[in-house]
Amino acid sequence: MKSSALKRSSKLKIYKSLIRPIVTCGCEAWTLTNRDEQYLRIFESRILRKFFGPVQNEDGFWRIRMNYELNDVIKYADIVRFV
Repeated sequence: MKSSALKRSSKLKIYKSLIRPIVTCGCEAWTLTNRDEQYLRIFESRILRKFFGPVQNEDGFWRIRMNYELNDVIKYADIVRFV
């Protein structure tokens, strides 16, 4: 999934069709607390950062993607809203 040979749209389809349903399996019976929601969001951001990789600044330095950039990629359809 870290490969640059896969398109961004393909990676997003794989995430939405395979990974997210596996993580949320049985979510109908969950009682989500704020802490659980936080852990789900942390998990999702880590996975998406690994998929889409770092970003190069104008200075030429590499940095990780910020949360708002990841939200733009997934169109604000985070895992907690999915649950």
